[in-house]
Amino acid sequence: METVSIDLWAANLEPVVPDLKKWLIELEARVAQTAARGGHMLVLPEFACAQWLSFAPLDLPKNDVMGWLFDCGQIALESIAVMSTTHGVSILAGTIPFAAGDADGVPTFVNRAWLLTPEGDRHSQDKLSLTPLEAQGSGGITVRGNTINVIEWNGLRVAMIICLDSEFTDLWSRLGGLDLDLIIIPAKTDMITGYNRVFSCARARAIELQTVVCVLGAVGVPFGEAVTDTGVGGASVFTPCDVGVSLDGIHAALAPQTAALMTDHVLVAADIPVGACRRLRNGHAEAEVCPALWDAAHLAINDPCVSNLGY
Repeated sequence: METVSIDLWAANLEPVVPDLKKWLIELEARVAQTAARGGHMLVLPEFACAQWLSFAPLDLPKNDVMGWLFDCGQIALESIAVMSTTHGVSILAGTIPFAAGDADGVPTFVNRAWLLTPEGDRHSQDKLSLTPLEAQGSGGITVRGNTINVIEWNGLRVAMIICLDSEFTDLWSRLGGLDLDLIIIPAKTDMITGYNRVFSCARARAIELQTVVCVLGAVGVPFGEAVTDTGVGGASVFTPCDVGVSLDGIHAALAPQTAALMTDHVLVAADIPVGACRRLRNGHAEAEVCPALWDAAHLAINDPCVSNLGY
């Protein structure tokens, strides 16, 4: 595939929906729009499922939130799979808590992203690092994933990296050796600082790995933590900065949106040049620089502070 077209839905998670059926109807309307535009994929943000909390039982214990979302997710994924096949559009359904077994008799969950395809395939990726809120067990015990999954999709090599994971250079040094055509980052950032960290890192990774990086964040405060969570979201598609691809490395972008704006936008990113990026990355087209191919393992470090400590 030379180009790919992806819709990135910066979903507003605050509006109340009466039940899961209504949420799925609204999602299918978005999928149909993507299909009508000739899009190959619709992407939802991290914890898009949090909007389901608007119809959660009033007496749902706080520690059971993850379990309740997991149960709803098992139902939703069946319907989303049918949508994907019906409309011929792949759907990255954001992230949904997924049961990861018990620890000391207490249920645990991973924060799992799902990509469903018209062919009936289901690909998943677990979040590899935890935010302070997740680590504190808010809504239930969340545990880290321990696997990077490379997905074959439409002839492309794809990986899903979830929100905070975008910020860790050691992870991306591993990804740099995988010849990835497309990396998708579903995110949910509480404040503009988190938005800037995730989106800035995504842009740098596109340059470093000479590949396409799509990043998407939700808008709104579904967990009711308005003091610390202003729900800043947006969407961008980044590429290498190279005359053969893009002068600024920004293929498409939606400016950061706050909960106060009450927006609910879809970024339509058409004709993303995955083929041109692949040729740059693999030496089949002249590149100005090839940063991902540089290895620092041969360098010695001269640091008087370290040597004085005897290390």
